[in-house]
Amino acid sequence: MMTYEETVSMARRLAEKVKNAGGRAYYVGGYVRSRLLHADSKDVDVEVHGLFPSQLESILDTLGQRLEMGKSFGVYGLKGYELDIAMPRRETATGRGHRDFAIDVDPFIGTEKAAMRRDFTVNAILEDVLTGQIIDHFGGVADLEKGILRHVDDHSFPEDPLRVLRAAQFSARLSFTIAEETLQLCSGIDIAALPRERVMEEMKKGLLKAECPSVFFEALRKMGQLEVWLPEVKALIGIEQNPVYHAEGDVWDHTMMVLDVAASYRSQARNPLGLMLSALCHDFGKVSCTQVIDGVIRSFGHETAGRAVAEKFLQRLTGENLLLKYVPNMVELHMRPGALFRQNSSTKATNRLFDLAVEPDDLILLSLADMGGKLPREEPKDAAVFLRQRLETYRDYMSRPGVTGQDLIAAGMKPDKTFSDLLAYAHNLQLAGVDKSTALVQTLAYAKEKNKRSAPHG
Repeated sequence: MMTYEETVSMARRLAEKVKNAGGRAYYVGGYVRSRLLHADSKDVDVEVHGLFPSQLESILDTLGQRLEMGKSFGVYGLKGYELDIAMPRRETATGRGHRDFAIDVDPFIGTEKAAMRRDFTVNAILEDVLTGQIIDHFGGVADLEKGILRHVDDHSFPEDPLRVLRAAQFSARLSFTIAEETLQLCSGIDIAALPRERVMEEMKKGLLKAECPSVFFEALRKMGQLEVWLPEVKALIGIEQNPVYHAEGDVWDHTMMVLDVAASYRSQARNPLGLMLSALCHDFGKVSCTQVIDGVIRSFGHETAGRAVAEKFLQRLTGENLLLKYVPNMVELHMRPGALFRQNSSTKATNRLFDLAVEPDDLILLSLADMGGKLPREEPKDAAVFLRQRLETYRDYMSRPGVTGQDLIAAGMKPDKTFSDLLAYAHNLQLAGVDKSTALVQTLAYAKEKNKRSAPHG
C-alpha cells in the first residue's frame, strides 16, 4: 500500500488530468474536515465534477489499475492507494433502511447540490485539489471553528437513519456540540430498520475513537434514541446508588464516568473494544438487583445478574463469538479484583479469580476504571500494583508443570468419566502452588477416596 504522501501525489495527478479533460477534482468529506482541524487522516476522498463516467474511467486507466467499488454509484479507486474517487450523485430514499436509496450519477449537478446530500456541514466542505480553494456552501468552516455539529438539509438528512448514530459518534470523536435543531431532527427519526452491523460500527467508533465515549451515549439520550437498540443502557437512568460510595449520582452517571476512565486504559487492553463494552455493561444487573434494605441502597448480586443482561444486549448487536464470551465474563467478575485487594486476600484467591477470567489483564483494567469512575474517587494505584503482582504470580504458577491425564494413566489409572474431575482437582492444587509430584500423590489419593465412597456396600 502506498504512503499517504504518495496517495496525495496521485490525487494531484488525477486532478491535473481531470482539469485537462474539462472537469474539476475536489477533496471532500472527512478528509477536508481533518485537514482544516489539523488532524491526521489516512483516507483521501476526491469527488470529480464535469466529466462523464466513461471519461473518468479512461483517466483512471492511465494512472493505474482501476477499482470499481461501486460503479453504478460512480465510486472508484486505484489499486495500492487509500484513495476514494467518486462522482457527484443524486440520492432518493426508497424505504426506511440505511441502504434504501435510488442513486443516480450526475457529473454536472454542481458543487452546492452535490454537497447538500452530505450529512453535516463540517463534512460538506470541498477543497479544490489543485488550487486549495475552499468551497463552503453551508457554513461548515464556521461550525468547525465553533465546534458545532449541524445537519446540512432538513429534507435529505432524515432519509438516512444511520445519521442519528453518526451524529452521536462524531460529537464524541470531535468533542463537538450537536446543534439544537439537529438534536430535534434526530429525535424524530426511526432507526429501528438499521442493520445491527451498522449500529455496532457507529457505537464502536464512539467507544474506541472518542476521548470521552460518554458523549456518544449522552447524545443519544438527548435525542431520545436509546430505547430501540440500547434499552439496557437507558434502563440505568434513575437507578439510585448508595451515596456514601457513589456521590456522583445514579447508575447512568456512574457508568458514563467509568466509560471515560476506561478510555484512558484502552491502549493497555488486550481487547480494547471488549474492555469498553464491559465498562458499558458492567452494572446492568443493578437495574433488577437494587433495593433499599434498612434504609440503605444495596445491589447484592448485581454482577451475577448482569451477566445474562449483557449477553442479551450483545446478541442484539453482534454475532462475534469473542465478544459474546469476553464481555459477560468481565461483567460477572468485575467486582472481585477490588474486593480481593481491599481484603489483601491470599494468593490462592487471586489465582482462582484470574483462572476464571477470559482476559485477566483487561479484568484488572475494568476494575481500575470502576474504582476511578465514581465520587469520591478511589485511588487505584495501590490496587493496580497489588493486582498486577498477583497476576504475575498466577502466571508463574501456571507456567510450572502440572498433573496431566497422561500422568494419571502412567500411575495405573484407566481413563473414564472421573478424569475431568480429577484433573480439575489437580488444577486447583496447582493454583494453590502445590508442586507437580505432590499434586499427583494427592490427586491419586483423592481418586482412591472417591472410588471408596462410590463402591457398593456389601
